[in-house]
Amino acid sequence: MILGIGLDLCDIGRIEKAIEKERFLERVYTPGERERILAAGGARRGQIAAGTFAAKEAVAKALGTGFAGFGPDAVEILPDDNGRPACTLYGRARALAGDARVHVTVTHESGFAAATAIVESE
Repeated sequence: MILGIGLDLCDIGRIEKAIEKERFLERVYTPGERERILAAGGARRGQIAAGTFAAKEAVAKALGTGFAGFGPDAVEILPDDNGRPACTLYGRARALAGDARVHVTVTHESGFAAATAIVESE
């Protein structure tokens, strides 16, 4: 059963500027996400950061709360062994989701990153 769906669109250029600030990186991204973003070079860095940001927003929307009660760093988006975006929830976000699974997809095109999230329960 689908419990929620979320969609977000993000301007890559805006996030490229934002990630120049250490405070933004630390507030929004988990250590694993920061490592992945900073390891990427060139345009790929902005795409990864913006896609991850859009996915976090989409997950918060799919949970039905937005970021009320938890921050963006409670939602972690990292590639699985096959390179697909995988979502791990922490703290209050995990409590809201319970045993539900979160599916995420991310795309980039023409200076934008978009993400969709689906929260699914048995």
